[in-house]
Amino acid sequence: MTGHDDIPETALDWHRAGRGAVLATVIETWGSAPRPAGSQLVVAGDGAMMGSVSGGCVEGAVIAEAAAARADGRSRLMTFGVSDDEAFAVGLACGGTIRVLVEPIGTALPEALLADLVAARAARRPIALLVHPESGAHRLAGPEEARVATRLRADRSGLEEDGWFIGIHNPPLRMVVVGAVHIAQPLLAMARIAGFEPTLIDPRSAFGSAARFPGETILEDWPDEALARLEPDARTAVVTLTHDPKLDDPAILATFATPAFYLGCLGSPRTHARRLDRLREAGVSEDQIARIHAPVGLDIGARSPAEIAVSILAQITERLRRG
Repeated sequence: MTGHDDIPETALDWHRAGRGAVLATVIETWGSAPRPAGSQLVVAGDGAMMGSVSGGCVEGAVIAEAAAARADGRSRLMTFGVSDDEAFAVGLACGGTIRVLVEPIGTALPEALLADLVAARAARRPIALLVHPESGAHRLAGPEEARVATRLRADRSGLEEDGWFIGIHNPPLRMVVVGAVHIAQPLLAMARIAGFEPTLIDPRSAFGSAARFPGETILEDWPDEALARLEPDARTAVVTLTHDPKLDDPAILATFATPAFYLGCLGSPRTHARRLDRLREAGVSEDQIARIHAPVGLDIGARSPAEIAVSILAQITERLRRG
């Protein structure tokens, strides 16, 4: 993922380049706010910026305060509250309040701590950056801490009753699609828009060509071999689309050995029934079989490849957010 999702990495790079980076984080919201708690904006001394904390002129006020934070090396907590008729002026949809913590890197926010956070993100380790706005204390914590684990599962940053803000940094979402068929074309594009890093697997080079899937990551290995290399984790969805047991079945079996949060398989009820017979003959348990979403996608009456892709992405989102 690049751009707005690389805020900690950008902040560290700009700081190390001597550009005077300041990190702004939404720590609390009330009412309507276009950006949730945990949203971040990094501002450099030369005026460069990346990310967003509201989408309106709150950014202007934060940028101005960032300059003051660079000058004195201290953090500050900013509160913006607006009425409905003033909401659009500060980027709020219907009025509300947001609190933004502004921290210069290297002083208020230690460089070493930010570097550790960036390293954990690069290793795809779920982690949280905790900060106490009143005392200025910071620390990193993982899922071994109960309240951090709860927020990691919910993918939701927020302020705790004891005053600690828990900023969640989950690994990027991934989607692995087996089968370079027509449905895969809109599905990969939609997945990227929805924030997934998509990968296409198909050993048939004529199907998974760059001409048919421009700009996509395409692996021509057999699905089980490719999945072994990709190592799906709890932030990965796997979708099989080939209808070919020689390709789909090895992918399904390989996925069973991973903590992937979603496994969906294209095929009619009759096709799926035959698939289940093969899996049971292979010794697959009923608990594993229960992980399969088939026929794949929510039942929205989809017909075209794009509509089927919408139904698949909707079901993946439902599984991710509702469990």
